[in-house]
Amino acid sequence: MPKKKLPAKAERHGPRLRVLFSELTALGPGRAELMERIARTGSISAAAREMGMSYRRAWLLVEASNAAFIEPLVATSTGGSGGGGAQLTEFGMAILARYRAMELKAAQALATDFAEFSKFMVPSSRSTSDEA
Repeated sequence: MPKKKLPAKAERHGPRLRVLFSELTALGPGRAELMERIARTGSISAAAREMGMSYRRAWLLVEASNAAFIEPLVATSTGGSGGGGAQLTEFGMAILARYRAMELKAAQALATDFAEFSKFMVPSSRSTSDEA
């Protein structure tokens, strides 16, 4: 199955920050984007659809993220006649804001290095893969 094209925001050049503790990925670009989409849509399934991922994958990411922190980042409600839903907790909003601030600091600190490094890269139109 071909990968869906990512939004322009994810295609920008620069550092991609992952917050790791031992073997655990506490937060990274994909989880942060998922959290933002959950906050906007009020739904894990809607956020997953927008990102081109399965509901199961999104649910597992939410569970792993919630388990990584001292408080849940995402709160869910069980479906029923009105359907279920999901929302970022206040703690989740604070963690997401802190993560985005860390991303900005990293990008600012490495901007010159990335500009120099990019001189040695094949232009993206000729690149065969963004993986690795």
